[in-house]
Amino acid sequence: MTTPTAALDTVRIAIARACKDADRDPADVTLIAVSKTFPAKAIETVIGAGQRAFGENRVQEAKAKWPALMAKHVGIQLHLIGPLQSNKAKEAVALFDAIHSVDRDSLCEALAKEIAGQKRAPLLFVQVNTGAEPQKAGVLPQDADAFLKKCADVHGLTISGLMCIPPADEAPGPHFALTAKIAKRNGLKLLSMGMSADFADAILLGATHVRVGSAIFGGR
Repeated sequence: MTTPTAALDTVRIAIARACKDADRDPADVTLIAVSKTFPAKAIETVIGAGQRAFGENRVQEAKAKWPALMAKHVGIQLHLIGPLQSNKAKEAVALFDAIHSVDRDSLCEALAKEIAGQKRAPLLFVQVNTGAEPQKAGVLPQDADAFLKKCADVHGLTISGLMCIPPADEAPGPHFALTAKIAKRNGLKLLSMGMSADFADAILLGATHVRVGSAIFGGR
């Protein structure tokens, strides 16, 4: 059975290979180890191997396990990669260093209020629903430019990048390319794209953050 530390090494090698193929610096790609549902013991093994960026889907789960881990280990970056309810904005701004799922006005209003009040500004990514899937969160591609403008002009938010989750039954490449195109025309430098099965493709198409869970921790 492969250990999380061995799996982490394999993922790092694959990222380096994809960066070489894309003529990119591996330092420009942040590996987010998706630790949702995994206990602190499993996470500490990966922290011990030098991993510092982690992703969680739910505010409540993150609150239950990460404050103690962050008190023990320096330099942890915590990313919220799942949908965020507006009423959880206060907790999210306090705990997370990046929020990858900004997608509606009510959430923007709540985040703007908390960022101003807490004087803490996590990186913000707008989620784009590239497949127009009704069960998924995210702004539709055709609405992304207007939403990004509203984030800045109406809500006063600094958006650093875009995030997408391609449909499971479609090739991810066109979805990554579309997200990169929207980001480029809006002057955004960060792209949260790619998971365990497709992060190499995402890197080739410009991903700066890849969200890898099962390839490191195993099945849930």
